[in-house]
Amino acid sequence: MENPDKPVIVQKSSLKIVMEPGTYWWCACGRSKNQPFCDGSHKGTSFIPKKVVIEETQLVSWCMCRHSDKEHICDNKHRELP
Repeated sequence: MENPDKPVIVQKSSLKIVMEPGTYWWCACGRSKNQPFCDGSHKGTSFIPKKVVIEETQLVSWCMCRHSDKEHICDNKHRELP
């Protein structure tokens, strides 16, 4: 059984998406079926989705390992994971 207080590592690389302006909710737990965005799967865990406001169209490197020191932005921390 998964530990509800540990994030699920979806993949050990970023997910690069060109994002349009708007408000998005990044999945902090890794359990969402709508990666990298929250679908409410964090309920029952200690995780809270991260509100991300995109001001202009841009390429975002979403963290998919949930270990980045930059929250939703990949900082290549996945390279240090076992």
